[in-house]
Amino acid sequence: GGGAYGAAKAGGAFDLVRFVQQPQVVARIVSAVFALIVFACLVGDGYMSRPEDPQLYCIFNHNEDACRYGIGIGVLAFLACIFFFMVDVYFPQISNTTDRKYLVLADLGFSGLWTFLWFIGFCFLTNQWSWTRAEDVFIGADSARAAITFSFFSIFSWVSEALCPTWGE
Repeated sequence: GGGAYGAAKAGGAFDLVRFVQQPQVVARIVSAVFALIVFACLVGDGYMSRPEDPQLYCIFNHNEDACRYGIGIGVLAFLACIFFFMVDVYFPQISNTTDRKYLVLADLGFSGLWTFLWFIGFCFLTNQWSWTRAEDVFIGADSARAAITFSFFSIFSWVSEALCPTWGE
């Protein structure tokens, strides 16, 4: 076999085509794109002001926490995807099975946590959007719906990251 966490294969040459075809790499790229869409929608069109009042407010029922939560988990998810993507690149070079084990467990734990946080985010944004009055939304409704939709999709992309085979197998 591949040894503990694929350690017997450590030190091999990097193959870009094989690397990009790995399920966890594909899931990580998809998760990063979804996170980017969510926080970009909320930063770009998630805040509005009324013509008579220049004060910005969150498009989700004027609840600043809804926008902050979506932006926060989106940014952190995107950064985590970049971090774990770099770990994916360097993982085959790590021969210490203890280090490999901790990286696999950290990835699994983070993916599970972020699956839960995206579920909370989807429920929170959907709830706040359902309470948003139509007359309070001049522009940005499509971005709000996109943030909700990709929060929902993110649940499944992070589940797939948690369920993908471990590195090196």
